[in-house]
Amino acid sequence: MIRPGVERLSEAPLLRAPGKIIGVHVNYRSRAAQRGSTPPFPTYFFKPPTTVAASGDPVVRPRECELLVFEGEIALVMGERAHRVSLDAAWSHVGWVTAANDFGLYDLRHADHGSSARSKGIDGYTPIGPRMLEAEGIDPASLRLRSWVDGKVVQEAWTREDLLFDLRLLVADLSRLMTLEPGDVILTGTPAGAGVVEPGAVVEVEVTVEGGRAGVAAAGSTGRLVSQIVESDLAMPEVGAMPKVDDPLRALARGEPAAAPAEEDRSVRRALGSVSTATLASQLRRRGLEDCIFDGVRPTRPDARMVGRARTLRYVPFRADLFEQRGSGMNAQKRAVESLQPGEVLVIEARGVTSAGTIGDLLALRASQRGACGIVTDGAVRDVAALGALSIPTFHDGAHPAVLGRRHVPWETDVVISCAGATVQPGELVVGDGDGVVVVPEAVAGAIAHDAVEQEQEERFIALQLAKGASVAGLYPLSGEWRVAYAAWREEEAGR
Repeated sequence: MIRPGVERLSEAPLLRAPGKIIGVHVNYRSRAAQRGSTPPFPTYFFKPPTTVAASGDPVVRPRECELLVFEGEIALVMGERAHRVSLDAAWSHVGWVTAANDFGLYDLRHADHGSSARSKGIDGYTPIGPRMLEAEGIDPASLRLRSWVDGKVVQEAWTREDLLFDLRLLVADLSRLMTLEPGDVILTGTPAGAGVVEPGAVVEVEVTVEGGRAGVAAAGSTGRLVSQIVESDLAMPEVGAMPKVDDPLRALARGEPAAAPAEEDRSVRRALGSVSTATLASQLRRRGLEDCIFDGVRPTRPDARMVGRARTLRYVPFRADLFEQRGSGMNAQKRAVESLQPGEVLVIEARGVTSAGTIGDLLALRASQRGACGIVTDGAVRDVAALGALSIPTFHDGAHPAVLGRRHVPWETDVVISCAGATVQPGELVVGDGDGVVVVPEAVAGAIAHDAVEQEQEERFIALQLAKGASVAGLYPLSGEWRVAYAAWREEEAGR
């Protein structure tokens, strides 16, 4: 908890101009899942001090550009010089915690080669403030970050459970090879929800110090950092690189899945979606992968097919104190739903406990609105009749009227989980139909998709022959003369 009197109000965004501003590329689980990979260690970029702006200052988008992206962040302002400091001592060198917005122009990323010099180095593209909280009395794991666009919450995350890399680790890591001077700023990363904003939009960011989830009063707040987006009335001089965008870049800027998936990925998804899970189970078994099948789950929509990339959510057994900390408000369950992207499947680990619901019709409806293509849980669901009326299929292990707080605490997202006996990694392909659900490991997805389509062609041929009265001998499975007949039939089919 923050000590009385440690919040310092300041009209200026910083006590002094920063010598350097260092940003972290990816530091939230939700952002890593959105980008499709989790970094093994933090990676960084620099922004010039001239990017600093105050709350209320306009953020200018060049009129030749379309992809101005906001990223709400927690900013650390160094209070003491740090060089080769230990992890345990790192936080003592941080002077203040405040809110920041790491704006960038994706239109210019093509010319940066990863440096962000053009796309994020524009004057006024690092608003900071409006208040700074003295770090000495703050537990770095107790911070909450929220961002709003035109009054709507679009980002929400907690440092205790959502960070990939602890805030202290960033200081210790950076100080190994460079000296962090008083006033230097570390932008600690942004969670999922960052995206494109247009002229006229108002973006707000706030950092609060909290002891727990909703219902616990904030012990300190930076206040809302306010930035209004305006369009420049001046043309960008045609010197050097000029703006350039394409559809994949637009998708990336808007936080859509590595979408515009590559054509190969689209082809694999189409193939997997065209075959039954029974066929996929056979193909998995041929490769010794029988543990990729979800046991016991049934669909609310037996007629619906589902194929998408997994977003994972893990529940732990109910405990009153843990539920008080993590169960209410914008908990892991709600954050998982709100961060779903088109073409994703929410997969929930509920330990096979069916004596409480794990998701109901309202959150399933929201998942559908977000573009998700399915939900899988190895626990029970609530409102099963209403779930069945939704277009999105939900695969579950039974119905129960009780809320999840009877048996579960929503704990974390975007981690490796176990669901209905199958291990699922974030981003893996999950396929479901009236027979059930399977997860297809990435390394064999293309081969399985190809062979599954071929298997179903063979089975179609076999079914035609059985309908004509043929015996199964030599026909199922295909062998001998029937194999020759099948090859001729395939050529005939291809010529139609």
